[in-house]
Amino acid sequence: MVASGLVAYFLLTYKILAGRGYQFWVLGGLGAVLLLLILLNGLKRLGKTTLVLATIVILGASYGAYQMNATVNFFNKLNTNTQKQELTMSLATLAEGGVADVAALDGKVVLAPLGQDRDNVQALVDDLKAKRQVTVTVQEVPSYLAAYQQLLDGKAQAMVLNSGYESLLEGMANDFSSKIKKLYQYNHVTEVADQPAKPEPSNQQTSQTPAENQPFNLYISGIDTFGPVSSVSRSDVNVIATINPKTHQILLTTTPRDAYVPIADGGADQKDKLTHAGIYGVEASMHTLARLYDTPIDYYVRLNFTSFLNIIDTVGGIDVYNDQAFTSLYGKYDFPVGELHLNADQALGFVRERYSLSGGDNDRGKNHEKVITALIKKLGSRQTLLQAQEVMDRMSQSVQTNLPLTKAMELVNEQLESGQAYTVTSVALTGHGSTGLPSYAMPGAELYMMQVDEASLAERQAQIKQVLGQ
Repeated sequence: MVASGLVAYFLLTYKILAGRGYQFWVLGGLGAVLLLLILLNGLKRLGKTTLVLATIVILGASYGAYQMNATVNFFNKLNTNTQKQELTMSLATLAEGGVADVAALDGKVVLAPLGQDRDNVQALVDDLKAKRQVTVTVQEVPSYLAAYQQLLDGKAQAMVLNSGYESLLEGMANDFSSKIKKLYQYNHVTEVADQPAKPEPSNQQTSQTPAENQPFNLYISGIDTFGPVSSVSRSDVNVIATINPKTHQILLTTTPRDAYVPIADGGADQKDKLTHAGIYGVEASMHTLARLYDTPIDYYVRLNFTSFLNIIDTVGGIDVYNDQAFTSLYGKYDFPVGELHLNADQALGFVRERYSLSGGDNDRGKNHEKVITALIKKLGSRQTLLQAQEVMDRMSQSVQTNLPLTKAMELVNEQLESGQAYTVTSVALTGHGSTGLPSYAMPGAELYMMQVDEASLAERQAQIKQVLGQ
């Protein structure tokens, strides 16, 4: 009775198997069998057949309740992950000739870009004073790159470092990691608001979400870093999935990481590489893209590719079509033209590469889409369903999403109801490369940017609106 009650609760609360009357048949069948068992028990006619039937019902209901509970817990964990983002703030000195211990910095000056990162810098300073009784004076510099350059020049004994900017610094100075050592670290956790991103400024946003079975936009962000998926990091993959359940259309719109666009929120609406929006949090990336394409973005999925692609080995690899031969920098894998079967490490090399591709970052974006599409297909296979628990365990460590289970089940139920396959179309924003453009996150740095082609942008905006039915 308890197991049957749990099955009914999960089915009705989360709209599981609501398509084609499956709920009615499952609940009706359970109710009929339970009623029969009650009647037979009242008549004192519990024979062997009845006992076998009762055992099957109990085991079936228990298994069903267990699997539904596991699915609900899985989505709850993914949703809980979205409620926070983490970054590590550090005090760093030179690896050679620098300060030996953080206590030696008491009363000394350290360098930090207060104009860019005041709140995080202050959080580190406060934590250092509270836990180690060390007080430092912060001298403002234009950027973390400027702080590092002045540290090298001996103008200060230490600098503040935000982990979200480390990959940017490593891109500008190959020996950055070996030149410094960290004296003190503070893990700074902040809460993330769960609101759809609207095309208008964020202070005018509403919390409205799409009605049942209505079209919506889902932002897919891919980071490539060690540590938990909640770590603040650049977003190297930026895809808007426009999903229309009524017409069974999915439009995947890729925006290259180097696209030179106004960055929302922490980017102060100044132009910079799109990938830099990620260091201000996933919300900044959502708001940036919502304004760029003049469309609301209702939900997001954030993947840590370094750990997420490990799922590929769990499901036995994926198959993709490669349209140009290349050798990856990561892993030195040779990828010929044609159908490829990839394991997790090969897939990581496949999605990371851009320098060997004729289209550079644009082609890398296409390879990201290929891997994501192939993995989605594999996750929906019958073989993978038998490994559901293992797959969910791995995904919960590498995925964040604010997509609720009820919305996911709407898509599943609609698919069960219609039986019609989705048509998936992939497009990408284009432009031309340029250097010398100012970067808000890295002022003074010579960075490659992609200046957006306005005709391409207008076409992408129109395609998104068309799939949304606008």
